[in-house]
Amino acid sequence: MRCPHCGNIDDKVVESRTLANGEAVRRRRECIGCGYRFTSYERIEEKQFMVVKRDGRREPFDRAKIEKGIERALEKRPFSQMRVESLVNDLEDRAAMLGKMNHEISSSALGGLVLETLGALDKVAYIRFASVYRHFENLDEFVHEIQKLGGT
Repeated sequence: MRCPHCGNIDDKVVESRTLANGEAVRRRRECIGCGYRFTSYERIEEKQFMVVKRDGRREPFDRAKIEKGIERALEKRPFSQMRVESLVNDLEDRAAMLGKMNHEISSSALGGLVLETLGALDKVAYIRFASVYRHFENLDEFVHEIQKLGGT
């Protein structure tokens, strides 16, 4: 595996974990040349998992998109990158389980999973994500969502 920091191809595996009910392996690696630590994933290559958008379009599931949204919601909150990665892994597993039969999930179901996860984790992150996901356009929508959380 090529080191993303220095380009060296010599590394050692520091830790391995099984994910997605044995369908993926996460490996923490350390570059022999520079000592940089990075993560790699091994996954079974199957029929591509798709997300069905509100307008009916289908697009490939994009793990990076989920991670970016969660990172934005948790920005300047007390959560490490490892915690974000763990959340994304969990969400990816749950989405795959929900869409296992036909290899697809609706964008609304996926967004609901993210909101459910963030709601249990951090109320500020929940509101941040909800405001973008639900397209809040005025203060009343924020207030209504906060009241639903019980934070009157």
